[in-house]
Amino acid sequence: MQAKQIKKLYYSIGEVSDLTGLKQYVLRYWETEFPHLKPNKNSAGNRIYRQNDIDNLLEIKKLLHEEKFTIKGAKQYLKTHKEERQVQKSIKKVLPMLSQDELQVLKKLKIGLADLLKDIDQIND
Repeated sequence: MQAKQIKKLYYSIGEVSDLTGLKQYVLRYWETEFPHLKPNKNSAGNRIYRQNDIDNLLEIKKLLHEEKFTIKGAKQYLKTHKEERQVQKSIKKVLPMLSQDELQVLKKLKIGLADLLKDIDQIND
């Protein structure tokens, strides 16, 4: 799930509300529930969100609205899958820079890993 990309460094709470489809009061409430949601504030005290904040909100929205997690469950999921998400973000940044040969190697590795996982599952059954 991706928000519309406006090429800005900071977004107001109204812009984030429009981009994510979440009400402003929901954004403020989620800040109290999810410790990693901490948008900065400008000199007037207004929240200013960065793209990373929006990505975090969209991930939480997906967990709560699509995956039907409770807030407690979403917190636990985010806590336990933090490292996995960081690796996925790093991979997404690197993929566009890979050559076709490197992509082919990754595809072969993926197939090999899938086969290995099947073998492990058969051993465990």
